[in-house]
Amino acid sequence: MVIINIVGLLLIGLIVWWFWLYKPAEVRAEEGVITVIVEDGAYQPSRISLPAGLPAKICFLRKDASPCAGTVVFADFNISEELPLNKQKEINLPAMTAGNYDFTCQMQMYRGALLVE
Repeated sequence: MVIINIVGLLLIGLIVWWFWLYKPAEVRAEEGVITVIVEDGAYQPSRISLPAGLPAKICFLRKDASPCAGTVVFADFNISEELPLNKQKEINLPAMTAGNYDFTCQMQMYRGALLVE
């Protein structure tokens, strides 16, 4: 019984870490250009650092056939674009002020963030 409780607590700890504490590594986009791969239920990279005051270009390459991966939404900029399977799609973003801007799929299951500094 003690072993079951210990395993249960470890699993709870793992779930808390994965969903609330884990932050993927941040990738710096040089010159405001970066490629994001949509694969295995995630954007890779999912945290992108960009310079403030400059427009940015993000190229999405969708490798995931899931219908949820078919659209990317930048709600702060009123941008919603279809992503073709196994083809790159360029999305041009306007110059941004410093802050955090999220991008998601239409159901908000795939999540990413732009960290503008």
